[in-house]
Amino acid sequence: MNPCIAIAIGDPNGIGPEIAVKAALSLQGRGAQPVLVGDAHVIAHYLTQYDKDCALLSFSQWCKGEASTERCLVYEPVQALSAACFKPGEVSAAAGEATVAYVCKAVELAQSGRVEAVIGCPHSETAVHQAGIAFSGYPGLIARLTGTPADKVFLMLVAGGLRIAHVTLHESVQSALARMTPELFESAAVAAIEATKGLGVQAPHLAVMGINPHAGEGGLFGREDECIAVPMVQRLIDQGYVVSGPVGADVLLAHRRHDVYLAPFHDQGHIPIKLLSPLRASALTIGTPVRFSSVGHGSAHDIAGKGIADPASVIETFALLSANGAA
Repeated sequence: MNPCIAIAIGDPNGIGPEIAVKAALSLQGRGAQPVLVGDAHVIAHYLTQYDKDCALLSFSQWCKGEASTERCLVYEPVQALSAACFKPGEVSAAAGEATVAYVCKAVELAQSGRVEAVIGCPHSETAVHQAGIAFSGYPGLIARLTGTPADKVFLMLVAGGLRIAHVTLHESVQSALARMTPELFESAAVAAIEATKGLGVQAPHLAVMGINPHAGEGGLFGREDECIAVPMVQRLIDQGYVVSGPVGADVLLAHRRHDVYLAPFHDQGHIPIKLLSPLRASALTIGTPVRFSSVGHGSAHDIAGKGIADPASVIETFALLSANGAA
């Protein structure tokens, strides 16, 4: 039996279920088995649009070999969204709550060993917050679900030949800077290096982007790089890691000589990835025992349900996970 990768369908009122179904149909018979995780009626809504002849089969039935036809879409049912609340294009608390429920079930499948990895389709932070759930993106949620300390879990974007991990994410620059310590940088750097090894690079060279422009220019533009990043880099070198920096992000990315980069702030890492590959990025949560990746774009409620959403990011994320440990 082929290994399985769970695909949590994301915000059911966004483009998540549409691209999940399109991707799963495209991936049939190409290695690892995709398992959609979400409400049956949401998945069925899109399946009937794109392949009326394809059967919907529960994961438990598939595991027992109960498929009645060669063409079937495998799913793990989660009853989280009522039919009345399924309204593509509408941001709602019900959809936000369902988004989290789908990911919780998918992670549960991974923790029990039934799937090798998890992909999370796009979420809406607004919808999740409307549901009263504390949420700042998938990495924090995966940390809670796996019992991993939040300061050990980070995000790494992969696309366009780049791998960029982030020290901080969804918070103000002031808040992010206040939290930056050599210890936090070191945790992010080690997580990035180990994740890059997991992607097939045996001895990754990590380059650290500067906190300030020009990495502070010797203190001319601030002392944070010298006080935070420099001692962290030296500690990692002393431990045998291949690390360099801090160097200004623009210089590092212009040269492209390293296996993985560490960005202190959200935009430093997101902008180059999305410039190079706006709809094909994989957003890996690193530092947890569960192999999890979301996609590098949003829930696009403005085009939800219109049949025009591109599943390329899900397909390429699936290929990334399949090629590196799930197949």
